[in-house]
Amino acid sequence: MRTDHTAPPPVTTRETGIRRPRVIVALHEGFYGAESGTGFSNRAVLTALARLLPPGSLCVVTPRALESAGGHDGRWAGEVRQMLRQAEAEVVTLPAVEAPQHSVRASVELCRQAGQAAVRVAERASRCLLIGLDAPLLGLARTMSSDVELLLVPRSTTALVRPEDTSRVRWERDSLRAAVARGGWIGAISSHMRSHLVETCAVPPASVVSIPNGLIREETTRPVSIPPLPFKARAGFLLAMGRAVPSKGFEDLLEALRLLKERGVHTPHLVLAAVTPGERDHHRPSPYQASLAARLHAYGLDATLITRFTPSIRAWLHSPALRAVVVPSREEPFGRIPLEAFAAGSCPVVATAVGGLAETVVEGETGFTALPEDPKSLAAALHRALTVLPRERERLRSAGAELVRTRHDYEASIGSVIGRLAPWALAPASAGGAR
Repeated sequence: MRTDHTAPPPVTTRETGIRRPRVIVALHEGFYGAESGTGFSNRAVLTALARLLPPGSLCVVTPRALESAGGHDGRWAGEVRQMLRQAEAEVVTLPAVEAPQHSVRASVELCRQAGQAAVRVAERASRCLLIGLDAPLLGLARTMSSDVELLLVPRSTTALVRPEDTSRVRWERDSLRAAVARGGWIGAISSHMRSHLVETCAVPPASVVSIPNGLIREETTRPVSIPPLPFKARAGFLLAMGRAVPSKGFEDLLEALRLLKERGVHTPHLVLAAVTPGERDHHRPSPYQASLAARLHAYGLDATLITRFTPSIRAWLHSPALRAVVVPSREEPFGRIPLEAFAAGSCPVVATAVGGLAETVVEGETGFTALPEDPKSLAAALHRALTVLPRERERLRSAGAELVRTRHDYEASIGSVIGRLAPWALAPASAGGAR
């Protein structure tokens, strides 16, 4: 694996001097660590491509993350580097963008830098596919030459989660149209996202390719060790986790637990990981986290609030003390947490029937569902989950595992779309299997 800022010597085969085809992946999260499910999904893409492509065919373009940043995980980064080294992948590290993280200016600059790096790699390749992962890289089409094939995979859009940010909504829509105009494809991570891309973002249906999100095999195995639980959770607990933003619906969950408490229904200790990235020496909660803490206190709920992200939180999905996993989102383009719960054998899962969650958590089949932004509905779903009979629990657990195995094998999804869009990039055995 090479890591550099400038173009290395031409990539050729030693025997013939013929240039190799290349697949370039540009990402903003997932190389150095994860701040959300996006980081986990992006790492899974890299891992799958490292297996599917011939050695030396993969190039990764990523902005540098400072070790002091909240999203930086030294162990994670070391594992990714080792995996890419084994695949003989090239890594191009970009300088940090000096602009507010979620601003249009930051995304424009990131796309400019990533596009320039990709052009340099493409100049040394016989054929090239550039994959831009997630919304900050939707503007890559404006930076690329016409001979580079393009696939953009938005894991969400601002129109879904912050529609009031009109300047960014406009930039993302214009960027998607620019990509389609030059013959690029747009990847849909769920049926919900496909509909959103077509109906809201005006992407032509023929330009949308399905890449169902999912898990790779490493994500379906039990971790070597499980971090200690908060003391009060050890007798049994509910787990809810995600970014500390209103769209995750954590206020609705606290209100639902308050309703159950008023009715005299006992609920296990809640472990609420409503997390934000940030500098490691910065422990002050965000205003949203402070509001959650105030509600917990006002309602007198038995709960532990975790405010800083660490990948080890997900290991608690494997804890025998876990009584239910709750995903109370108000909007969710896909939602990885139910799949991670199914793979871990944690059951039951309670989720709102919204967005991509409605495709994986089905009432009475793989879990229990509630209406979004409806605490009464969520309280009823929680009660059903906590009173489920052991035989029914096992049936739900089996159905969830089967769903992951048959419909959400992420490596198979990625291999299928590469086999369709860029079969020339795959190793012979992978190309045959992908078709």
